[in-house]
Amino acid sequence: MGNLGAGEIILIVVVILIFFGPKKIPEIAQGIGKGMREFKKAMKDVEDELVPNSTSVRNEEKRIAPKDTELHSPAPEKVSDPVVIPGSKDTDNTQKN
Repeated sequence: MGNLGAGEIILIVVVILIFFGPKKIPEIAQGIGKGMREFKKAMKDVEDELVPNSTSVRNEEKRIAPKDTELHSPAPEKVSDPVVIPGSKDTDNTQKN
């Protein structure tokens, strides 16, 4: 349940066309669109009432956010070859006696 194939979608469209008629469908779609806009606006209003500073906090985060150039550290300088101390254990230049 949940995955609709092409056949099921076509069947639903045909049933809607028969039930409502081709002249009424644009009016219904327009009403649904207006309802969705009003619902989103009401949700935003409720969110603003519950957290009155939510929009100012979002704006503050955008204002304070670092620029792209500040996010990346500069490339490290090229490191010279390691210093080899004669007589140390890690040297490759050990002489065999």
